[in-house]
This record gives sequence, structure tokens and C-alpha cells, in this order.
Amino acid sequence: MKVLFTCGGTAGHINPALGVAGRIRELIPDAEILFVGAQGHMETELVPREGYALETIRIDGFQRSLKPKMLLRNMRTACWLAESMRKARRIVRDFQPDVAVGTGGYVCYPVLKAASDLGVPTAVHESNAVPGLTTKLLEKRVTRILVGLEESRSAYRDPAKVELTGTPVRVEFLSSDKKRARRELGLPEDEPIVLAVFGSLGAGYMNERMREFIRRMEGGADFRLIYGTGKQYYDAVRESLPPQALRSGKIDVREYIYDMPKVMTAADIIICRAGASTIGELTCIGKPAVIVPSPNVVNHHQEKNAKVLADAGAAKMLLEGHFTGDELYDTVSGLIRDPAALGGMHEASEQMGVKDATDRITSIVLGLAMHTNE
Repeated sequence: MKVLFTCGGTAGHINPALGVAGRIRELIPDAEILFVGAQGHMETELVPREGYALETIRIDGFQRSLKPKMLLRNMRTACWLAESMRKARRIVRDFQPDVAVGTGGYVCYPVLKAASDLGVPTAVHESNAVPGLTTKLLEKRVTRILVGLEESRSAYRDPAKVELTGTPVRVEFLSSDKKRARRELGLPEDEPIVLAVFGSLGAGYMNERMREFIRRMEGGADFRLIYGTGKQYYDAVRESLPPQALRSGKIDVREYIYDMPKVMTAADIIICRAGASTIGELTCIGKPAVIVPSPNVVNHHQEKNAKVLADAGAAKMLLEGHFTGDELYDTVSGLIRDPAALGGMHEASEQMGVKDATDRITSIVLGLAMHTNE
């Protein structure tokens, strides 16, 4: 059996594909697996590290701007797209996959289009609440559309193509145990813990609000805070905080949270962004959250992701630029003091979670491949 995966740009696009590829390798050790990614992006590091062959295509997204610099970039992108279509067709023809699967990123379009044109069964996974441009362009071409959230079904013209699979998460989330996580992290079992994290690089706006948040904690917060600043903000944040705040034992400021599954499991509530991977992780472990969607993403998809959780009662949503650090503190502190509210958020989040997302996607992928070989 030959399986072609295409993904690129962010870990949120790459990790689901790696998870499914790993499960296929477990089930069918002699399966041939090939990844196709975007030249110069994160997949060129992550995919080979997992032992998979990788082909790359030069491709980028179009910019929604009339500035001369962006217009020139779009002209370059158009040239790359024509080249990428030719190369994608060659890759598919040479590899002759039984099935082709895309999990996000601009590179999915030329590869899945080429596979579809050549008669290969195809599937695209959309982890966000609303389809991105690539998924929209592929909607009529692919054999199956796999979605991370039930609410996403209505965004597609042909419901028969759409299947709820959830979004795969790291295996550590599947065996989460709050008490064990706290013991292993050396944290008290009976003290509320708040985790604040806004991506590996951090977010300038949120770091400003968190400085205000921490100043409020000096008055005697009834919870501990674990705070990931992001690498580029760590030194500035620590220098701006009162020394007594760092010495209190109530605040753990980190450049990067390396043991994220364990720390998320140990927390009572999480302040975070609304990327699709984060949504999948929150709902997998049923974790209450105060979500501040990033405004710096295409089509405001993070806001739409967050709204799904907020409407279900699994999270509170605050929009960047519309709240202060004091208001953020009051929201979090109020939830910490209301165990019934936190319990309700936990149940709502857990009901949305799909713990067997990797297995669901794997089953669909193998089913499409088997159909090819009948």
C-alpha cells in the first residue's frame, strides 16, 4: 500500500498527518509513505525527523493587500503555483499512491488536485471551525472532507462527503490524569492552577495584559500561575515584574513550556489562543479555558474556533483589544471561585472532544486505499 500525505506551514497542519502516518505504519509495517510539503517550511524539519521521505514544492499564499510589495509577491506566488501544479503531478504520477491525504497548508491544493485528476482517492482534513481557502478550493475535487468539529458540517455544500473525525492530538493527552500530572510536576494537589500560554513565540499584546494580571495577583491570589511568555518576550517580561512576585512561589514564568500535555492536564483553567490544535487538546482533556483568539490570522478563523467552544459553554471568549489585564484577572478569578461553573465547562468541553481522532482518520484513509485496490 502507498499513502501520500501533504501538509505544511505550521505544526498544527503537520502533526495530525504524522500521527496518522504513524498509526498506518503500526498497522501495515510495509506501507510506503511519502510526504509532500512546502519548500523552506517547518515540515522540512519535522517530517524527516520522524523517518519519512519528503518531497517539497515551492508555493506560498496570496496576500490580500494592494500594496506594491504585496502585489509583487502575489505575482511571484502565481508563477510558483503554475510550477507547483506541474511538480505535484509528476510526484503523484511517479509515486502512484493508493490514497492521498491533506491536513492543511497551501501545498495541499496542487497535490490533492493532481491526485484527483489522476484518479487517486483523496481526503482533506479541516481542523478549523470554518473551511480555509485551500479546503474551499478542494471541496468539489476530494473524495472525503474530514472535520475537527461537528459544527463545521454546515459549511460544506455536500454533507455526504463530510465526516466528523476530530483533530489528532499528541498521545500524551489521551492518558491524562490530573493528580498524576501534579505529582510528577511537584505541584500541590489542592491548590487551583492557572496556565497562560500564547504560542511558542508568545504575543506582545497578551504579555502586556499578563503583566497587569500578575500585578493583581500581588493582592493575594487564591491560585498559582504557570505562564509561558514565548521565547522572544521572556527576558523583557521577567525584568518588568516586581521581584516579590517571582519570589512568592505563586508565579512560574517560563520561556517555553516543553511538557505541555502534562502542564495542561495539571491546570484547572487555561488562558490561551484558539488555534485548531489547541482546541483539539482542550476538548480532548475537557479543560475549561479563557480564550483570546489571535486577530492576526486569515479570515479570523481563531475567533470562529473560540466561538464554537464559547457557545457550547466550554470556554469564555475575550477579544484582543477589548479587555484589560484587570478584566482578565476578574474573569479567571471568578471562575476559580465557582467550582460548579468550572465543572460545567469541563463537561461541555469533554463532550466536544474526539479522543480517537487518529484512529477515525486512519480508518477512512485505509478504507479509501482498499477501495482503490479492489
